[in-house]
Amino acid sequence: MWGAINLGKSAALAASARPAVRWSGLVAVAAGVLIAAFVLPKVQSKARPVAMDEAPVLVADAALGDAMRTGNRTAARRLLALQFAFVDADGKIRPRREFLGDLKSVAARSAGDIKVRNFGLLAIVTGQHKAPHDADVFFVDIWVKQKGAWRALLMQDVPISADGEPTAAANAVHAAEPKPYECDNPCKTIRYRVRSPAEQGVVSTYQTIMKAIVAHDAGEWAKHVADEFVAYASGRAPIARSTRMASIEDQSRDDAVRVGEVQTMRLAVYGDGAVMVATDADDSHPAYRASRVFVKRDGRWLMLMSAFTDVKSQ
Repeated sequence: MWGAINLGKSAALAASARPAVRWSGLVAVAAGVLIAAFVLPKVQSKARPVAMDEAPVLVADAALGDAMRTGNRTAARRLLALQFAFVDADGKIRPRREFLGDLKSVAARSAGDIKVRNFGLLAIVTGQHKAPHDADVFFVDIWVKQKGAWRALLMQDVPISADGEPTAAANAVHAAEPKPYECDNPCKTIRYRVRSPAEQGVVSTYQTIMKAIVAHDAGEWAKHVADEFVAYASGRAPIARSTRMASIEDQSRDDAVRVGEVQTMRLAVYGDGAVMVATDADDSHPAYRASRVFVKRDGRWLMLMSAFTDVKSQ
């Protein structure tokens, strides 16, 4: 975990029918799942059904959105992990206390393409919405199960660029001039003190992935990335595993590819899931917030998702 996370007694979610504005229609989706499961079990939807273990995550996500819209700090506080953080579309990090201090300022609207994935003690909700000031963003909400209740650990907005031009947050850049490049941070060392064998496994997988990018080795990269991998980056459409592999192969035509150095990092492991949140930057990379989710399958850690939000100058 990120330090000693010791939440108090979990509070039960109220069975409210109020719509959540942050994720328009999300409560209705979750309610429909519950009704279909318990009232109409023989009816099959044409859309992909939401599994029963995913429904509570959707309900919690919608409840948090409603608390943000109404400025209900008490309700929001019960749904946030102690180490919660929100990364807005400008790359600003709002820790739990600051986030709770002004909920309405970060409330979003008009969500669509909502997807939820449950990995036991960790779940991810993704989609698109209108952030404050009508900015179009992808959102990534990471939930963790603590003492039987779902708590939000991270919410991150990734702005959608109108022209779709790649940005620094694509995780690797081509060197302007051919120069010898020795990837020390993060390939060999990172600014993080590993605290458990599980954390060491996640960090080792991450470093192997970074080495593969620098070495233009798409095959090695793919060995450590889940089949359903998706990357979200400022100014780009979601990047699937096959697309990322193709870009790494294309990079082999260049003399050097650099990856951002880790400036700060937090890492939390929840059973067979892990969340890594970092700020990456160096002389060739403007700063960006990077979150990565890993899952353990057949005894091996695989990167499942990454999200990069550029830090805008203040």
